[in-house]
Amino acid sequence: MKKIILIICIFTLLLTGCGRVSSKDVLKELENKLNKSTGYHLEGELEITNHDEVYNYNIEVDTIKDKNYKVKFINLNNGFEQIILKNDEGVFLLSPSLNKSFKFQSDWPYVHSQIYLIEAIIRDIKNDKEMVFKRTDNGFTINTKVDYPNNRSLASEKITIDNKYNIKSITVYDSNDVVCMKFNIKKLKYSPKYNNDFFSIDNMTEDVEEEKSASVIEDVIYPLLLPEGTKLVNEEKVTKSNGERVIMTYDGEKSFLLVEETLDVFNEFTVIPTSGEPYMLMDTIGVVTDNSLSWSSGNMEYYLVSDVMSREELVEVAQSIVGVQSFK
Repeated sequence: MKKIILIICIFTLLLTGCGRVSSKDVLKELENKLNKSTGYHLEGELEITNHDEVYNYNIEVDTIKDKNYKVKFINLNNGFEQIILKNDEGVFLLSPSLNKSFKFQSDWPYVHSQIYLIEAIIRDIKNDKEMVFKRTDNGFTINTKVDYPNNRSLASEKITIDNKYNIKSITVYDSNDVVCMKFNIKKLKYSPKYNNDFFSIDNMTEDVEEEKSASVIEDVIYPLLLPEGTKLVNEEKVTKSNGERVIMTYDGEKSFLLVEETLDVFNEFTVIPTSGEPYMLMDTIGVVTDNSLSWSSGNMEYYLVSDVMSREELVEVAQSIVGVQSFK
């Protein structure tokens, strides 16, 4: 009889044990993996969706905890490579094939949501006291709010975690629960070893072709989205030393200036100091400040500036330009 009771007790514990894992337990396991490591190497695939348009990236992340970050983005549609680098010298946005880098004094990546960084995902979980936690057949899911200050339409994310407490995917939704971004993690290794110069900016340049860009603007790209009451009042094309530039003036309550010009490839690697921070548009990473947004796409460079528009409004206009450019 005692044996039967013992078997029943063990069976009951097995049945209830799986259900005893809480969101706090999962968060603790995620934090333990990160805290016990010196950093991590991560590889994954990012898909960005905007209406019927889909943009795909391969992403590699390398970190030394609380010190160095290197995030490599390769746009699978055109092969364009960009790198966000943080080291002791600052934060950089590099375009190796253009021999160009922007340098920021920025708190990236320690404040806002970042779909491709483990510590940022953990921070989202800790910051949301109303997160929704579920047990699944293969592990767990956690739904949290997100903080993308330059794109307030991004509202929430679902984090998928396996039974060994490894984050497998992150899906970001807008306020209407429409999928905007999805990041699938293909490889994650904690405490990798790096060479001394791995995070040096000098280790990220490459030889480029002398002539790699168009010298004329074949098609001027106009934004599909304009603030209400704002319209194009002037358009001027000028010649620069190695190409062309179009300057467009939009007037109204939300006035702005849009400059499009042929791409410059520098003969020597050049670092350009700038304010602001890196910002991911749909098919490229740009530079966003309080009153401007600049980016490279295809064989063109774009510069959008306004004294009266917010960062979010600038991003909305820029996204509509990128959407048109992708079909050219």
